[in-house]
Amino acid sequence: MRRAFTSRSGGVSKGVYAGLNLGAHVADDPLAVDENRRRLAVALGVAPDRLAFMNQCHGADVAIVETPTAATELAPAVDGIITTRPDVALVVLVADCVPILLHSADGSVLAAAHAGRQGMMKGVVPQVVSRMRSLGAGDIRAMVGPSVCGRCYEVPAELRDEAADISPESRTVSWTGTPAIDVAAGVVAQLRGLDIAVEWVPGCSREDPALFSHRRDGVTGRFAGVIVGGSA
Repeated sequence: MRRAFTSRSGGVSKGVYAGLNLGAHVADDPLAVDENRRRLAVALGVAPDRLAFMNQCHGADVAIVETPTAATELAPAVDGIITTRPDVALVVLVADCVPILLHSADGSVLAAAHAGRQGMMKGVVPQVVSRMRSLGAGDIRAMVGPSVCGRCYEVPAELRDEAADISPESRTVSWTGTPAIDVAAGVVAQLRGLDIAVEWVPGCSREDPALFSHRRDGVTGRFAGVIVGGSA
């Protein structure tokens, strides 16, 4: 079992995308993105064509992946992907949203999920867990990666209240004391409420220059969470 969250280091992209930008949908040089993805695949020990991406759309739909595609326009328009194939590496791309990697205890069922505020509220986490369990995953474990923290995610009070109605743990205040949402805290609470063991990796994308952040920079690249089976 290999699970990892990337940073900006180790890539060839330039300018606002400088570093290991893995997003092919952000107007970066396609050749640079291809090389960055190739480097990711090498580090994982898989062929580049075995990286499975999503066309993420801030929803709660989930797809089962057997044959991956790297082309964003051909990737499934979902925010959760699941595989039972040990030779497929699942990738979730983020630049402030919460990347989630899940696997059954025996490693037979793997998943990656993208949870922004909307995805958390629409229920992408329970959808992924439900689909995993329908495939035979019993004891599921999750790793939640770095994302924008609650102190950096200021929102209108009404929006914070709407999120808190779904996940009370997401309710917080920003570093200036204004209403804010801690999406990762909400996601972790949802996972634990589904009896999922959670490892929460620390780090705020907006505060850490080693990570891409849309809230900090506007136009920027994407870092990734990736999971692949142990016998790929």
